[in-house]
Amino acid sequence: MWEKIYQAIDSLYDEMVENRRYLHQHPELSFQEKETSAFIARKYEEWNIPYQKNVGGYGVVARLNGGKPGKTIALRADFDALPIQEENDVPYQSKVPGVMHACGHDGHTAALLGLARALLPFQDELPGTVVFLHQPAEEYAPGGAKPMIEDGALDGVDAVFGTHLWINAPVGVLQTARGAFMAGADRFEIVIKGKGGHGAIPHETKDAIVIGSQLVSKLQQIVSRRIDPLKTAVVSVGTFEAGQAFNIIADTAKITGTVRIFEPELQDFIIEEMEKIIKSVCLPFEAEYEFNYAKGYPPVINHPKEADIILTECKNVEGIVKTEEINPVMAGEDFSYYIMDRPGAYYFTGAQKEGHVYPHHHPKFDFDERALPLAAKTLLHAFRTYQERHMN
Repeated sequence: MWEKIYQAIDSLYDEMVENRRYLHQHPELSFQEKETSAFIARKYEEWNIPYQKNVGGYGVVARLNGGKPGKTIALRADFDALPIQEENDVPYQSKVPGVMHACGHDGHTAALLGLARALLPFQDELPGTVVFLHQPAEEYAPGGAKPMIEDGALDGVDAVFGTHLWINAPVGVLQTARGAFMAGADRFEIVIKGKGGHGAIPHETKDAIVIGSQLVSKLQQIVSRRIDPLKTAVVSVGTFEAGQAFNIIADTAKITGTVRIFEPELQDFIIEEMEKIIKSVCLPFEAEYEFNYAKGYPPVINHPKEADIILTECKNVEGIVKTEEINPVMAGEDFSYYIMDRPGAYYFTGAQKEGHVYPHHHPKFDFDERALPLAAKTLLHAFRTYQERHMN
């Protein structure tokens, strides 16, 4: 049976590509994915697979109950896009100005739909239950995973797996880790409130740019001088906005950035250190400030046994050249919430497009569509292997 399902996935390649390209042409931003959600729901309606829509927002959860006893395993794909103007000159270019699928979520959705379609004829032979989690709003915290879980998406689920098409790895390569895999991702905003004035009389001002410049420099000392070098953290400033004219000293400055961590205790430490530094920099200038810190997604910490399935078993899937255990990456993902609630693992499916290597979230991002059936087949293999390892 299993080999027939793998073959069925391969036979659905053209359909997966068609679905991916349709979604690519019609992207929707986080928390606005009404039509994308409806597109997914129509597929399950057409295939007569039971589903529930509007789960935790625009989420869609479908369930395929096998004819044999077994575990209930959830497989997740996200489907939101990004506020980016696409620069690719391709037939399936985004039709929505300023919005594009620049991270591969259109491919995640197409792969999971392809898997559902391939499994349907074999339903009576399948062990356990497959839960297809189609999640909105991964790109923007607080994200879509947590509200879906709160709305019952993982009820009765024994384990959960997910994959991300990854252009940093060639097609045929899988990457993951037995433990910390992706970082917790937080945001911060600092507003410095000084006193503006004429550029010719700086002594009568409280220069927000000078204060902010010192602050940016000192924030870098948190990681370099206040955190154990054997631990991993990132404090990065992304924007610095201040001033309106060349001869006017700015009265306010706004600084935004991100913090990335793997250990939860580091999060509180960094927040405390940032507060101390901001206060110490502003105090000599008698400037006021606002400090807003938004805790984002927790780190993705894979469960070792489930990650082992990807590393040791999925390399046997036709088309997979090798599996690699890699060092954690500092990108964030709200898949973390699923595996905080249930055993599971997240992994990368190599999708590098030869001659067109632009990073995720780039206006020219694109991936090799040959990775679509590989994503579907490895998710299936994770389902299969988990069932076999947990037979009563």
